[in-house]
Amino acid sequence: MDDLKAKYLGQIADAGDENALEAIRVAAVGKKGEVALKMRELGKMTPEERQMAGPALNALKDEINSALSAKKAALADAALDERLRTEWLDVTLPTRARRQGSIHPVSQATEELTAIFAELGFSVAEGPRIETDWHNFDALNIPGHHPARAEMDTFYMHRAEGDNRPPHVLRTHTSPVQIRSMEKQGAPIRVICPGGVYRADYDQTHTPMFHQVEGLALDKDISMANLKWVLEEFVKAFFEVDDVELRFRASHFPFTEPSAEVDIRCSWDNGQLKIGEGDDWMEILGSGMVHPKVIAAGGIDPEVYQGFAFGIGIDRLAMLKYGIPDLRAFFDSDLRWLRHYGFAALDMPNLHGGLSR
Repeated sequence: MDDLKAKYLGQIADAGDENALEAIRVAAVGKKGEVALKMRELGKMTPEERQMAGPALNALKDEINSALSAKKAALADAALDERLRTEWLDVTLPTRARRQGSIHPVSQATEELTAIFAELGFSVAEGPRIETDWHNFDALNIPGHHPARAEMDTFYMHRAEGDNRPPHVLRTHTSPVQIRSMEKQGAPIRVICPGGVYRADYDQTHTPMFHQVEGLALDKDISMANLKWVLEEFVKAFFEVDDVELRFRASHFPFTEPSAEVDIRCSWDNGQLKIGEGDDWMEILGSGMVHPKVIAAGGIDPEVYQGFAFGIGIDRLAMLKYGIPDLRAFFDSDLRWLRHYGFAALDMPNLHGGLSR
C-alpha cells in the first residue's frame, strides 16, 4: 500500500491538466483501478488480515481522492489566472465618436404647443390609451349609431365569451381625458390633453396611430370670443408669424354646440407653405362650445359653467410647419429621415428663446 500511495500521489502532483488527472483517478480508484482490485482481495483474507487491511485500504482511497480534489482545484485556479492574464481590457483606449440623438418632429411639436399653452394658462392632462366605451363615446355625446363607433373605424379590445364588462377601445381621440379631468378636478378648468390616438385609416395623410391635442376651458363667463383669441395666439406663436387670419366655418360635432371648423389664411409659393398671407385657406382644427351633456358627464353643472374645446392633429401641425410631405414616414424608423428632420436633444422650446431654433 505504501508503494501505491507513493506512486499515485507522485503522479497527481505531476499532472499537467484535468485530462491527465482523470486518467490517474480511473487507474487508481476507478471500478477497475488498483485500489479497487486490492479491495476485492479482502474476501480471500483471514478475518484478522481483513481487519487490518480494510481500514488501511479505505484510508488510502480517501487520501488519493483528497489529493485528486486538491490538484483539480489548483489546476482550475492556474487556468483562471492564465485567463485573467491574457484576457484584459484597457479602459483608457479611445471609444467610437459619440453620436448625439435627435428629437422626433412629433415630440418637438408637442413640446412647442405645450410651451405655448402653458403661457396661456393651460396645464397638461394625461389619460389611458385603452379607454372605456363610455369615456370614449357616451360621455362625449356620441350616439350608439354614430359611424365612429363602427368596428371599421375603431379598434375594439377583444372580449372573451361570456365577459359582460363594458367594452374597451383604443381611444379614437384624447377627448376622454377631458372627461377624466373634469371628474377629477371640477371647474373652473383649463387643460390640454396631448397624446397618441388610434383609428382604422392609412394613407398619405392618415395612419392607424397618430397624435392629437385636445383643449378644454370651462368657467362661468367663457364665450366663442375667448376661443377665437386663444386659437389666434396659439397659431401665431406656433408658426412664428406676427399676424394670422382665422376663418370659423359652422360645422357639427357631437361634443360641441355650436361647432366650428377653423381655417387659416395661407399661400403656396413654389411648394412652400406660408402662413398668414395669400388667398388660400386651409383647415387646421375643429372646435366649439362644449355641449351641456358633456359637461354634465364630467360631473359639472352645465347651468353654472360653460366653455370651449378644440382638437388639433399634432402630426399635421408638424407636417405643415416643417415641410414634411408624407405622414407615414413619421413611423418608418428611418434614421436618415430622423437626422434630416430631427431636432437637437438639448434645445428645449420656449416662447422667449424661440420654439424651433
